[in-house]
Amino acid sequence: MVIEGSVTQGRVPPVGTPAGMRELNQRAVLDRLRSHGPDTRPNIARGTGLSKPTIGQALLDLEQHGLVRTVGRTLTGPGRAAVLYEANPAAGHVLGIDIGRELIRVAIADLAGDVVTKLDERNRARTADSLVRTVKRSAEHALEQAGLKRDDLVATVVGSPGVLNRKYRSFGHVPNLPGWERKGLLDDLETALGPGLLVENDANLAAIGEYRTGAAQGVGTFVCLTVGTGIGMGIVVDGTLFRGAHGAAGEVGYLPYGWPTDGDPDGDFAKPRQGMLEAAAAARSVVEIAAANGMTARTAREVFRLAHDGDERAIRAVREEAGRLAFVVAAVAAVIDPELVVLGGGVGTNTDLLQEPMERILGRTTPLVPRIVAGELGEDAVLAGAIATALRTAHEVVFDRMVRAG
Repeated sequence: MVIEGSVTQGRVPPVGTPAGMRELNQRAVLDRLRSHGPDTRPNIARGTGLSKPTIGQALLDLEQHGLVRTVGRTLTGPGRAAVLYEANPAAGHVLGIDIGRELIRVAIADLAGDVVTKLDERNRARTADSLVRTVKRSAEHALEQAGLKRDDLVATVVGSPGVLNRKYRSFGHVPNLPGWERKGLLDDLETALGPGLLVENDANLAAIGEYRTGAAQGVGTFVCLTVGTGIGMGIVVDGTLFRGAHGAAGEVGYLPYGWPTDGDPDGDFAKPRQGMLEAAAAARSVVEIAAANGMTARTAREVFRLAHDGDERAIRAVREEAGRLAFVVAAVAAVIDPELVVLGGGVGTNTDLLQEPMERILGRTTPLVPRIVAGELGEDAVLAGAIATALRTAHEVVFDRMVRAG
């Protein structure tokens, strides 16, 4: 199992040998088709700088192994039609899984990144073993819907709350998933989902999703703040996901919001299982803030709905929540200086209500005010990041299989 979002780098061909040059040519042609879409031999030759005979041989090799296919013809001149080639999206499939406290979300995509099936299943698990079984069952249902078998999957990426612990093959800091910190849990997931499994923090995957296809496209340094049952942050610096020394970068739920004081700086404080900031600003706290403002609501979603409808008590609760989230942004801005803050998660998607008070509070308290925007992918952000991560591995895997097959 690969953890922390690592990707297969691909085997380095023996440079200078005929086999090595052939492999390099094949890879150049395949990469060109993946990045530019369907194209003709002359255009591929111009784009790669390779000769037409070399292009022809590379396309023949790739087509014989199912990595490239023809998709018709196009006119290139008077009376002439050239064959169009494309990277075969059906050469393999990838599986993305988003494990949340309320839902297990699953998607399968082809090698072009097009989702062929997606489903949600309610997370009713109360133990780690039960949750692993639920994840396995959801994956099997998705494969059945897509008409695929497990062997058709080239890579699988799971997004989960928490920090990966390589030593104990487990997660840490997951107060919202009972038993999810048990030693050996990653091995159980791999047994359930099969080889080729990659595991990544869900907030990190949300950041990758927004970076690849969402609100952060083209932005080199940004953070994705997800606020729902818990609070997490994916951090991208100079186009690279930043995890920190122990994989815990972005665990902003542990920011010391409301630091306990009793007049004794050396006093003993009970170590909370849930982070101070998470307890103060996640979805459950929105309900508690609303109650303190004299209203009764069962969920954060209800509070935001009432705020949209103009309920003054709900609006006050939302503004207080915005102030607590502004504290997170101010702390992060002073350390990372992000160009952009993308808000996501069940609470964070209410950017239309949160953005103005957040920016106003930030403007009064710090000169460091990054741009705040709504995530474009909504509840699909983690799945989009999982699929994007899986594709990076899958593209290398299918190519290496072809090379080994000769």
